[in-house]
Amino acid sequence: MSAYDVIVVGAGASGLNCARLLHREGLTVVVYEARDRLGGRIRTFHPADGGPPLELGAQVVHGEHNPVHELVGPGRTTAVPRRVTARIVEDGTNREMGALGFGRRAPWQLEAMLQRAPGVTGLSVGTWLRAQGSTGPEAAAATEWFRQNWAADPDGLSAAGVAEAHRRDDVGEGEFAIAGGFARLPERLASGLAVRLGEPVRELAHQPGRVTVRTDAGTATARALVLTVPPAVLAAGAIAGLPAAKLAAAARLPAGDGCCAVVTLDRPAPDTTIVFDVDGRTGFVRCTAGRPEALVVAKADAAAHLRAAAADPTALAALLAAALPWTSDAAVVDLAVADWGRDPYAAGAFTAPRAGLEDAARQWARPVDDTLFFAGEATVTGERLPWVQGALASGERAAEHVLKALATR
Repeated sequence: MSAYDVIVVGAGASGLNCARLLHREGLTVVVYEARDRLGGRIRTFHPADGGPPLELGAQVVHGEHNPVHELVGPGRTTAVPRRVTARIVEDGTNREMGALGFGRRAPWQLEAMLQRAPGVTGLSVGTWLRAQGSTGPEAAAATEWFRQNWAADPDGLSAAGVAEAHRRDDVGEGEFAIAGGFARLPERLASGLAVRLGEPVRELAHQPGRVTVRTDAGTATARALVLTVPPAVLAAGAIAGLPAAKLAAAARLPAGDGCCAVVTLDRPAPDTTIVFDVDGRTGFVRCTAGRPEALVVAKADAAAHLRAAAADPTALAALLAAALPWTSDAAVVDLAVADWGRDPYAAGAFTAPRAGLEDAARQWARPVDDTLFFAGEATVTGERLPWVQGALASGERAAEHVLKALATR
């Protein structure tokens, strides 16, 4: 049996950042990861011809002050070009994205209004939209916008949680890409750490000041454990031995559906384009001039459409052609899919703040006996945006809690 100061379960951004900070303080730390790779819901696709990488999980680094810039190393991030052709698919018609602001409020304008709106406690985003008089095509576009950005239907999405997460986001403006792909982040975070890939934790047992875990390779003990596994995975029974109250809290934090695909075609794209599918079938679709790949990032109901189309070449071609007409006579030569909704270690894209369940994340994040600690974007939902910076912040918070608890023993 191996013994450590701290066991971290999950080698995503939150778990690795937590382990890194604890290791830096001189503690012995081990990270157990069920997958055979680092990164959790960070997954980078590398084209066979050595072209620029594409992201099948976390897409971009948000904001010039995002901690990711420092963590991946100087000069490793570059601003995402803003000169793109922006289009939508609405009522089956492909048109300029500017149409969303003609005679109506664009979805991003409504989301900005929500960030500043007073008195939204207890409301769903859907209820708030209707209170603003949002109807018809404007409401349909806003509904799909929130579905794609939050992986949840507006009627189940907490207006207060969305507004608070935006208000507390302090990473600044702009979007950035990481040279070599987002997977560089977990690689850098894991440097110098003991990480056991392909070794899922099956069971844990704890008493104040001591925790024991069982994996297929044996058992290990520690003075503290940090659990970063998505609550939806744990609610399904992935790890035995969790306190009943924690399982109940996990059940109140479902992850929204998500599916991403890189479709490689037999010809390059004529233009750099981003398409928002208001009709709810493909989410966001992107292509880059001179490259043969189309990236589809679909959440909520659109994820199910993409999932089904990925198994049917004819349906996939039709789905892609609606967003990118230039692909209508192109052939698919390769397909890479990251189906987060069906991934047993993710169970979805991420956890959005749910209307009526605003306290669920706080209950999930609360330590048990100063021995079991919790991190991951689900622990900060409704407080921070459920993106990589939120995951990193949750790992940092958990590390602070662990250090404080161990210092008092």
